[in-house]
Amino acid sequence: MSVAVLAAAAFLALAMAGAAELRWRTGRSGFIDAIWSLSTALAAAGLALSSWPGAPSPFWRRAGAAALVLVWGLRLARHLARRASEGDDPRYAAMIAAWGARARPNLLGFLEAQAAAGLALAASVGLAAHAPGANLRWQDALGAGLFVAALVGEAAADRQLARFRADPVNAGRVCDVGLWSRSRHPNYFCEWLAWVAVAVAAFAPLAWPPGLLAMAAPALMYHLLVNVSGVPPLEERMARTRPRAFAEYVARTPKFFPRLARRRARP
Repeated sequence: MSVAVLAAAAFLALAMAGAAELRWRTGRSGFIDAIWSLSTALAAAGLALSSWPGAPSPFWRRAGAAALVLVWGLRLARHLARRASEGDDPRYAAMIAAWGARARPNLLGFLEAQAAAGLALAASVGLAAHAPGANLRWQDALGAGLFVAALVGEAAADRQLARFRADPVNAGRVCDVGLWSRSRHPNYFCEWLAWVAVAVAAFAPLAWPPGLLAMAAPALMYHLLVNVSGVPPLEERMARTRPRAFAEYVARTPKFFPRLARRRARP
């Protein structure tokens, strides 16, 4: 296991160093997140398929975990790469401008921190994949179901946002249709839910105590999305560029966890 983890760590570090170099060569930082998504998925699939001493998990469970995380990474990387073709990512552009002369080393350090986060997520997939037991467990079924639901929800939210932005009538407005009427960030919520699913699949406190470490994945993803690189810079930009529309949207829509019931219109 230690060799596989070291190999995954080295791979992710090199991938994010390459992403930093690509930013300076092309001037487009949008590819950074696409590279992170794909490299994290590949590292996770590698850890799922590798042999771990003392963890006699059947191949079907390891292959299933690898397949699901690869679908996640490929879909997200493809979506982010398409968006990157539109130009520089405003979040990275703002950070690079603020860093000034230190932008190049600071960006590399920031992306290597992302590589460390990717390693933690990849390791959680490995823990879920190597849970012992020859038969399908309730954790496997529930985890797989949640993971698929999260992928479908995230893809649906991305499509709804793309259609909204493509309509000239919506210029200057905030997307509040479909899933975006239930949460201000339904794509982020579904992303977090995918890692909750991984933790569920790894949960077997008596038979597989190391699996409890996979709970760090949803905790880490929630922190990154809600407090660091997801919600804060995006909402700051929306509040700056369309203050009135965004203030009205904030007043009627939860930030992260979706509202399940439809909001009743006032008489």
